[in-house]
Amino acid sequence: MSRIGKKSIEVPKGVKVQCKPNARSIGVDGPRGSLEYTWHDDIDVNWDEATLTINCAVRESRAGERTARAQWGTTRARIQNMVTGVSQGYTKILNIVGVGWNAKPMGKTIQLNIGYCHPVDIPAPAGVEFDIDKGTKITITGADKHAVGQFAANIRDQRRPEPYNGKGILYDGEIIIRKQGKVFGA
Repeated sequence: MSRIGKKSIEVPKGVKVQCKPNARSIGVDGPRGSLEYTWHDDIDVNWDEATLTINCAVRESRAGERTARAQWGTTRARIQNMVTGVSQGYTKILNIVGVGWNAKPMGKTIQLNIGYCHPVDIPAPAGVEFDIDKGTKITITGADKHAVGQFAANIRDQRRPEPYNGKGILYDGEIIIRKQGKVFGA
């Protein structure tokens, strides 16, 4: 049995839930935005307005199947992330390390100057916002955990940190293990 799937999801006050079991979709609205998710055929999702909880369960016809059990925990985690996202939001912080390297906001696009002969422009997806502090610290926020993480990963992929000089785009708190360069003579 799924230990994650068994837990009920507590919905905080100020968050509205629209559950449509026939269409297998759930919508969550909160102060940070609104998100929608369509779950797998093998899962049932129940919204209880009296206790403000959402419960996920495997359909009885699919109870012994491995994929159904996997989808059970995944569905519960996705809905929990939606509830957390619309109530609190998600944040990723990136730091740019390198002499003369920086980022500039250009409307809904980030322009990175990271050692190439040309600037790199990356448009922000819908529902994701960013803030640039001192040109080297990028704070990405949004209600959708997947969209925030993917946008941060796309920025980081433009110049991954390298182990010799430590230059690159790093997540906040990430530690780069430095390597020793070539040693001549001995």
